[in-house]
Amino acid sequence: SSPRAVEESVYEVVGGAYRKANITTLELRFNPMKRNRGGERDLDHIIMASIRGFDRALLEYPVKGGLIFCLDRTFDERLNTILVEKAIAYRHRGVVGVDIAGPRHPEFHYRDYAALFKKARKAGLGITVHAGEEEGWESVDEALRYLEPDRIGHGIHAAQDRDLCKRLAERGVLLEICPSSNLDTKVVKDADELGEYIATFKKHKVRFSFNTDGPEMLETTLREELRLALRSGWVTKEELAECGAWAKEASFVRRNGTP
Repeated sequence: SSPRAVEESVYEVVGGAYRKANITTLELRFNPMKRNRGGERDLDHIIMASIRGFDRALLEYPVKGGLIFCLDRTFDERLNTILVEKAIAYRHRGVVGVDIAGPRHPEFHYRDYAALFKKARKAGLGITVHAGEEEGWESVDEALRYLEPDRIGHGIHAAQDRDLCKRLAERGVLLEICPSSNLDTKVVKDADELGEYIATFKKHKVRFSFNTDGPEMLETTLREELRLALRSGWVTKEELAECGAWAKEASFVRRNGTP
């Protein structure tokens, strides 16, 4: 992508989220290294373009927000280290956290990134980690043990282990559940199975929120995800409000005081 395209994309995503779903606190996660054409574009130019897009949107809409740099499980440690170093370098310009996602890779292990994520945390960045989506509960367990995340992306298969649920609850780790995404990718069999997982989280007092994942690709909005949760009977209106309060509390934007 060109820097100009990145800037416009970020601007449109933030503005569109406000116009379509009245989103006033937004964290936008992406991997800037996947936008520099394998090194053809300067990485800092891509990052600054995303910051400009965010700044423009924040000037025009009543929104608070921040960027999360997403490491990739298929990248080697050298590339992922660069992403964390860039996140730390731009933490005063709107970068609020780091994540690690991407397709499963046989040589990837969460434990290998313990020192790197500790460095990010020490610098004041929020930590969220994709785990327990297409993988089993063991991935959430490893991420929790070695990376000490504030939040887990998806994390639904954590419901398969009672002791893990208890530890998630004790640490106050929030699960970012994405219903439409999970149903679309078939990581859950159907809405009933997803409801069973959510019931387990409620039983063990695990915090969770409902999220969109890829709203453009899935043609959904946060409003639609919340309606789906109510319509499916996964939560009551009161419980949904509590989920919203948990999400607000877990936001890296408010923690870092990002404008």
